[in-house]
Amino acid sequence: MGSLPMLVMFIALLAMWFFMSRSQKKQQQERQNLLDSMKPGDSVVTIGGLHGVVSEIDNDKRTVVLDCEGIFLEYDRAAIKTVKPGTVVTNDATTTVETTEEPTETVEVKTETTETLEETEEKKEK
Repeated sequence: MGSLPMLVMFIALLAMWFFMSRSQKKQQQERQNLLDSMKPGDSVVTIGGLHGVVSEIDNDKRTVVLDCEGIFLEYDRAAIKTVKPGTVVTNDATTTVETTEEPTETVEVKTETTETLEETEEKKEK
């Protein structure tokens, strides 16, 4: 009887370990897909906070060359924090192509009639 609580605790620890490792593997896979989908012309942010546009990708050395307003810097692919697709490089200038649609809202305007001070006083006198 004394080993039953220990067995339950051991099973609970194994279940927690299983779910945590599964979550971590899913996050690693999403990050790898993000880095694999990166292509020249994408806007990126490095782990140091540097914003730039991918100029070229070297899969052999696993590096990325970023164009930061005319300054070309070479980074390891692991240093890329976020990738923002949808930018196009044209003649050393970047143009962002936004395809988001803003939701439209219907606003109902209610107007109320307001009386002037003089009209209110006239009603009180009557």
